[in-house]
Amino acid sequence: MTDKAVVTPFEPESRTLADRVCEKIVDAIVKGDIAPGHKISEPELARTYGISRGPLREAIRRLEGYRLVERKPHVGARVVNLSAKELIEIYHVREALEGMACRLAAEHMPQDEIDGLRELLDEHERNVEELDGRSYFQKEGDLDFHHRIVKGSKNEKLLEVLGGELYHLVRIYRYKFSVSSSRPKRALKEHRQIIDAIESRDPELAEMLMRRHIGAARKNIEAKLNAATETKGDNHG
Repeated sequence: MTDKAVVTPFEPESRTLADRVCEKIVDAIVKGDIAPGHKISEPELARTYGISRGPLREAIRRLEGYRLVERKPHVGARVVNLSAKELIEIYHVREALEGMACRLAAEHMPQDEIDGLRELLDEHERNVEELDGRSYFQKEGDLDFHHRIVKGSKNEKLLEVLGGELYHLVRIYRYKFSVSSSRPKRALKEHRQIIDAIESRDPELAEMLMRRHIGAARKNIEAKLNAATETKGDNHG
């Protein structure tokens, strides 16, 4: 990638053809329509999305930048296939860095951005009620909440690390593992507590709540991974 601009997964309607196709491919990877480990075929993608090779190659370069696609010598480009260990490592990184971002947001986030966060959560609550909570974690909405807090930290380096490749990788696994019906409503409540701490300008509480919130999500995923491993073991036993 030539540009090192901060990559954010939640920009408004994409401006270029490469942007739009990139977002469609991201969604297909996140939802598993393009499976982990799948070899990227330019002719196939060009047909699927009705796009010429030039913009398609630009889109693929961006996917490499997001770490959703990796290119290996003599193999070509494939969709990334993260291990459970790597997923848990990503959540440990998020726990530390987003805790720090939340602390900084309590010090620097303007009131109008805090008001915008509350409006976002009101919208999320309506979605959770309409969808019975099932797909809250599968949408960009939850990550949008986290992304806004990172932006509110006013720390460009945190935004660069968390707002780019990390969130795209998280989306893949969140879609895959977020099937717990109880967690979305609990997460929404935790989000509201986090906003309260930021608005109260309480950095210590804000950081502690965010770390606990992401830690709970990590434990939820670990439990599912362990259950899946045990089931696989039973099937082979």
